[in-house]
Amino acid sequence: MNSNRPDTQSLVESARETLQIEAQALLSATDRIDTAFVEAVESIYALKGKLIVTGIGKSGLVGAKIAATLASTGTSSFFLHPSEALHGDLGMIGPEDGVLAISYSGESEELSNILPHIRRFGIPLLAMTAGKSSTLARYADTVLDISVEREACPLGAAPTASTTLTMALGDALAVALMKKRNFKKEDFASFHPGGSLGRRLFVKVADLMRREDLPIVEAQTPLKEAIVTMSEGKLGNVLITREGRLEAIMSDGDLRRALMRTDFDMERPVIDYATPGPKAIRDTSLLASDALALIEAAKVQLLPVLDEEDRIHGVIHLHDLVSAGIKSEKV
Repeated sequence: MNSNRPDTQSLVESARETLQIEAQALLSATDRIDTAFVEAVESIYALKGKLIVTGIGKSGLVGAKIAATLASTGTSSFFLHPSEALHGDLGMIGPEDGVLAISYSGESEELSNILPHIRRFGIPLLAMTAGKSSTLARYADTVLDISVEREACPLGAAPTASTTLTMALGDALAVALMKKRNFKKEDFASFHPGGSLGRRLFVKVADLMRREDLPIVEAQTPLKEAIVTMSEGKLGNVLITREGRLEAIMSDGDLRRALMRTDFDMERPVIDYATPGPKAIRDTSLLASDALALIEAAKVQLLPVLDEEDRIHGVIHLHDLVSAGIKSEKV
């Protein structure tokens, strides 16, 4: 048992050192953000076509992630493998596109081989490299410096700190472009319609609200009849109107509290036991996640959806939101 402790501690120290080295690489790079970064952002923003990201090996893997991040945040982008480009895929590059080429040394053979062809298209060529005098840097219009003092790899061989920095710089480009485009939550939602994130950002109240067979009674309806309507509605609530306009809601909680009252009477009007002025919404284009946040804040199970005259248009229920995989912003 004791013999394992030094090895365990060594692993912990190694992990901490790796994180410290990579964190320092990011911090050092912040001081190098200058006009070249601004030029890169402006160049990408001005493109009428797509931004093609390319690179080989680990740089290529990082490049694929950068392209995916850009594409999901408003910058039309895709990854192109240099080797495939030499065998026909250069045809994917159009006259209104731009290229972001990634190579730490700037001398990757496969990448260097396609640079003259990219230049032939007369389109913007941006570079991420540590080789300021490299082949890639000489071909590029704008160069972003991804040099690091050292890799986290103890051999100094495996790309670690440098790939972390490259990926972070790609994120910095994506975020800067989002700000320049005034990219909003609704824009982001349109690129992420699937999965829990897409449901949270894309699904509207109109998509989930119930419109038919709603449990609605008039204010003077006897409580015993309102209870039957509540049971048939299977929403745990009954909506109470006066002259067609929503006035109150009686929940199953309200009913339980009514049973404890000394004046409880099944023949009395349901309005006497209901909660007046319930929380309601009018905008069916409201995000379902925002409706869920309102439900959670009000500590209720459903929100009535009203028209301009306070007439019931439908309801949005907590169970329907949860079943649809909707999560509020605070999750």
